[in-house]
Amino acid sequence: MKVDVLIVGAGPAGLTAAWQLTGKSSLSVCVLEADPTYVGGISRTESHKGFLFDIGGHRFFSKSAEIEAMWSEMLPGDMIDRPRKSRIFYGGKFYSYPLKAFEALRNLGVLESALCVLSYARARVFPQRVTRSFHQWVANQFGERLFRIFFKTYTEKVWGMSCDDLSADWAAQRIKGLSLASAIGAALGNSLRGLGLRRARGTRVIKTLIESFRYPRRGPGMLWENVASTVVARGATLLKGCRAQRFEWDAGSARWTVRALRHDGSEVLIDAAHVISSAPMREVVAAVTPAPRTRERAARLAYRDFLTVALILRDSGDLFDDNWIYIHDSKVKVGRIQNFSSWSPDMVPRAGSACLGLEYFCFEGDGLWNTADRDLVELAATELAQLGLARREQIEEGYVVRQAKAYPVYDDQYRAIVDEVRAEFATRFPTMHFVGRNGMHKYNNQDHAMMTAILSVENILAGQQRFDVWAVNEDAEYHEHASADEAAALGSVRLVPTRLND
Repeated sequence: MKVDVLIVGAGPAGLTAAWQLTGKSSLSVCVLEADPTYVGGISRTESHKGFLFDIGGHRFFSKSAEIEAMWSEMLPGDMIDRPRKSRIFYGGKFYSYPLKAFEALRNLGVLESALCVLSYARARVFPQRVTRSFHQWVANQFGERLFRIFFKTYTEKVWGMSCDDLSADWAAQRIKGLSLASAIGAALGNSLRGLGLRRARGTRVIKTLIESFRYPRRGPGMLWENVASTVVARGATLLKGCRAQRFEWDAGSARWTVRALRHDGSEVLIDAAHVISSAPMREVVAAVTPAPRTRERAARLAYRDFLTVALILRDSGDLFDDNWIYIHDSKVKVGRIQNFSSWSPDMVPRAGSACLGLEYFCFEGDGLWNTADRDLVELAATELAQLGLARREQIEEGYVVRQAKAYPVYDDQYRAIVDEVRAEFATRFPTMHFVGRNGMHKYNNQDHAMMTAILSVENILAGQQRFDVWAVNEDAEYHEHASADEAAALGSVRLVPTRLND
């Protein structure tokens, strides 16, 4: 098969690239997806006996008008507005997220609250000048005591590593724009609106504090399945159950020969002028020939995996109505719990039932990952009852989904490695385009992943690197090597606030 553009991975980044290419050009497109059943990557929607559930929960909210409009176009009529509600479980009590001052005071008690305020004040007066770790960055922003209460346990569950070993770079991307002062300001703003007063003009709305979001009626997979069907109808080829194995670069022709393996063991050869890859960077670099100089360095990139235990319950109306709850309790292994009917009532097929997703973070091949499904269901049922979120007799059955390479690990060396890979590929393999979270080994939300695909397509169509794709979710604006008028025409707008740390 010979195509103009080969896309590796049918997640949000890959399918957005296919959507743009098939809608804006006559270039031939092929999409490879390793999963034989689903598209959407980690944004897919799985099903068990009619119950639908996300792999992680995905809000549809963006500060990019272009992305918001694209979602509406991709799934006309089926994007519903949903209230955002999430809480933190700590010390046997629940705390609203974002924190509410009086609720936190009541739950923590006067003495602990006073100690937290003093800890915060000390961090503001005597900040650490150099913040290399997640621990240092968060303690600078919130104080050591609040770090230990509301960040340490959950973060170490997610990453399987000490907060002292996790890069501050990730914290700056994930929590930037949010501080204790801004959270209090947002709470005061809500109170003023409740009294009929308006928020002061020019006051910034923090992205982390949004009160509602859009969501596909039957989960995010509904949107990405529709996108996949549309791009195929436009002429693209979609090969499910087909995993890229080798990327062979011919410098003379400036083309790629990609060898892929179907689930039945047969090989597919694809000749492509451009490759857009959202597959894990470590795997792609290892599969390129001639061997990149950065191959050994890229092999050090790490990933965190997780599994979801979906529990189906009888609901008598006493279950929590949060979209999700963060579990800051070291006595249980579960890290986060989703209530899928709170994402959309259409996720649950019958009245009087509910589906909760208990998320366990692990490494592929470790003891938790290799635990038998029946034992994982028993663990989830036991911990759900232990937390007091449901009674054992309510639970009818469970279903387990494992997600490999859910999150790139942001340790103290990842940034330097990615920069080296990026520099080498820009010169030696210029038509390999890294996009998305795993493709770029970078913290990207769904809308950021989509934007990296949009800008990569713009670069391909322009025949030059007009946009710095790596600036998405990095700086205030996307860096463009063309005129400001062209940037405005494209609709590129700020997705996230400016980084807090250089």
